Order: sequence, then structure tokens, then C-alpha cells
Amino acid sequence: MITGTSNRGLLFLNVSWWLIVSAVHAYVLSELLFSAHEILIDTLITSGLLGGISFLIVNNMRYYLPQREKYWYILFIGICVSGMSSLLSKFLFNVFLGDDEHYIELTQHTAGIRFGVGFLLASCIAMISLLWYNQEEQKEMNARRTEAEQLAKEAELYKLRQQLQPHFLFNSLNSISALTAVQPEKARHMINQLSEFLRGTLKKDEKQWNTLKEEMQYLELYLEIEKVRFGYRLQTDIICEEAAINLKLPSLLLQPVVENAIKFGLYDTTGEVMIKVHAFKKDNSLIVSVKNPFDPETSQPLKGTGFGLPSIQRRLFLLFARQDLLTTEKRDNNFITTILIPQAI
Repeated sequence: MITGTSNRGLLFLNVSWWLIVSAVHAYVLSELLFSAHEILIDTLITSGLLGGISFLIVNNMRYYLPQREKYWYILFIGICVSGMSSLLSKFLFNVFLGDDEHYIELTQHTAGIRFGVGFLLASCIAMISLLWYNQEEQKEMNARRTEAEQLAKEAELYKLRQQLQPHFLFNSLNSISALTAVQPEKARHMINQLSEFLRGTLKKDEKQWNTLKEEMQYLELYLEIEKVRFGYRLQTDIICEEAAINLKLPSLLLQPVVENAIKFGLYDTTGEVMIKVHAFKKDNSLIVSVKNPFDPETSQPLKGTGFGLPSIQRRLFLLFARQDLLTTEKRDNNFITTILIPQAI
């Protein structure tokens, strides 16, 4: 059912239409030299009946719209309305103009023309109503579809964000468990750092965007925890240009990217590995690159339930509707992940 301003607009159009029809009807009768009394009565009866019945057509279309395969409904409505109008007008003419036999005879001779004109006018208003309400119904469907898609997108974004903490917590607790027996002091230190990290992320749980400065603070906490796991083997070089420090990016976006770099940079080697993070501003966008050593002969995808770059790419697509915001390349035995975050103008 269509309601609100749409229906009022169509009713206004209907009233305007029939005022014009009434004026034309009265003008034609005046050109045929009928009296003012006859013109007034004929116009009120003919146009009033068609206008009133057309008002019913408009309201009927408000509650029932025929499907495309049922456009015969318009023809049926036009015939019925014209027939009812002709019968009622004949009766009313006899009531109000019964003493004028010449005029009554004239209305009988022009009954076919009146029926045809009434059919065309009623069919036109029915078609206009059908097109109007179909358009409004399509607008409402599009609005509902857009709202549903937005809700689905927000739900998926929330799910992607919530995947991060259990995944990171799982890895950290495994490391703490391994350290408890052999290096209990490091295990306690790691627990304190993990607690601080999770406390910060819980405070920001409802926050979808962070500044680069805030994101780097979380990243540094994460790297401190990882350095307890890997010791001297994990070295980091983080460069944030001053122009980029207050730019916005989705919260907790960088941590899984750096985790991916650690995963493929350290897991296949026993030596020291340098993970480089470089953030800078370019053309009203924040660009963050993460570089880790990469040996194509030994580095193979590891099985598991990692958060992964595809999930980060999906999250960026949901936020920006672009597939080119996360790119990877292999250059000089380095694996480079680059993220581009457009900034609002």
C-alpha cells in the first residue's frame, strides 16, 4: 500500500485534471449556445460524476496494483466507469433538466460520444494512477533494498572486526602456554602486555575509525607481544610521516597485515627478520606499506584459520566499494603489502 505525500500528490494531480476537463466541457457547451443554466448543470453532472469515480480509481490503485500481465484491468475499469457515469448522468439529467425536452433529446443523441470521452478520460486517469503508484512502489522497494544491503554490510563488517580478537587471542595464549614452563617471567610479561592490548581494543570496540596515531599505538602493543614470542629474531622499522599522523583508517586494520608479514617472514627461518612499516599521505589518501622478507623457495602458505589478507580486502571493499585498495607484490625477495585509504574531502 502506498501512503503519505505520494498519494496526496496524485490526488492533487487528479483534481487539477478534472478542473481542466470541466472547463473544457463548459467551453464546448457555451460554443453550442446553450444557456448558462444548462451548461452549469451538465458540467456539474458529467464532470462531477467522472471526477468522483476517478477519485475512487485513484484510491483503488492505492491498495491494488495490477501486474503487467493484467493491464486488461485498465480497460475493464474504463468501461465500467464510463458505463456507470453514463447511466447516472442520464438519470440526473432527467431529474434536473427533465422540463427541457430538447436538451434531454440532445443528451440521448450524444450518449455515445459522452461514453467514449468518459472512457478515454477514465482510462487515462487509471493509467496515470497505475504508473504513478508503480513508480512509488519501486522507489520504496529500492529504499528497502538499500537499507537491507546497508544492514547486511554493517553486520558483515562487525563480523570481520570481531574475528580479529579471538584469532589474536588464540595465538597469544598458545605462546603464553609455551613460555610458562620454560620462561615464566616472559610469560607474565606477555600476559600484562596482552591485557593492556585487549583493554584498549575493548574501549574502542564500537569505534569503526581510528587516526593513524591511535592505530600505531595498538600496533606497537601487538609487536611488543610478538617480540616476547620471537625474541631477537623479530625486528621492526616503523616510519609514520608527520602529514599522515592524523589521517583516518578503519580500526585494527594494520595488525592482521603485520601479523601476515610476521607469519611469512619468520616462520620459515631461524635468523633475524626485519618487518618494515611505512605510512604516508599521497593525493588525499593514506598509504601504508608493510614489507617482510620473502623466500619463494621456502615460503609456502600455511594451513590454519588465520584472519588473512582476503578478509582485510573484503572489509575495505565493504567500506569503500573498491577492489584496488589492497595490493601485494614480490620484489627483491621481499613481500610488500600496500593499503590505500581514501580520506573524506
